Formats: sequence, C-alpha cells, structure tokens
Amino acid sequence: MIKKVDHIGIAVRSLETTLPFYTEVLNLPLVGIEVVESQKVRVAFLKAGETKLELLEPTSEESTIAKYIEKRGEGIHHVALAVDSIEERIHEMNTKGITMIDKEPRIGAGGAHIAFMHPKSASGVLLELCEKKG
Repeated sequence: MIKKVDHIGIAVRSLETTLPFYTEVLNLPLVGIEVVESQKVRVAFLKAGETKLELLEPTSEESTIAKYIEKRGEGIHHVALAVDSIEERIHEMNTKGITMIDKEPRIGAGGAHIAFMHPKSASGVLLELCEKKG
C-alpha cells in the first residue's frame, strides 16, 4: 500500500529567508521551485536522500498554508506517503472509516495526484497520499 515517505511539507513565511538554511547549512540540493496556483503556494523542493522536503510559502493570505502559519507558526505541515493507485487508497481509507479531506484526487506540486486524510483520523498528523504519474 505505502511505498515510502515521498516528502515532508514544511510551512514557511518566506522561501528567500528559509532556503539558505537548507541549501547552505544542511547542503541539501535545491531541485526546483514552482508556484501551485490552485493551492496558493510557492514550493521549493529539496532532496534529502530518497525523501524530499517541500518548503511551502503562501502566495495569498487566503491560502491554507497562510492560515496554518497564522494559527500554528512555521514548521512541519504534513507528511506525504507515496502510493501506486491513489483512487484505490482513497477507497480503502473510506472503507476503514478514515475521514478524507479529499474525496477525489487533485493535482498538487510537481503534477502529483494527491489526497489528504483528516488529522483527526491520524492522531493529529496531516497525512497526504501522493501518486506520481510517469
């Protein structure tokens, strides 16, 4: 079912302020930066072994990330788990009584198909199912 931890999403106020810590202090390679308009975020991808770190900077005060930072401050936002068939995993979670935020997959950063589980179903952790096509 779960192949690996695909990435860890980290909410930040500013990529410009935060990136030097990851690239210069930790020496993690920056894979790329993209804007995900539908999520109202700018995402920096860093390679940390087989797992990526995604730094999530809000591009709007209405974004989920902006609201998260306002309420909880910067820090770990979610853990993404790589899956083969996201539709099957969503169905499986539903049959096991897990509350899904996303009833259907949507497109996330890097063109991945994603769906989030409600933190109340995962002991307070926001978990993302992530299927990368191709």
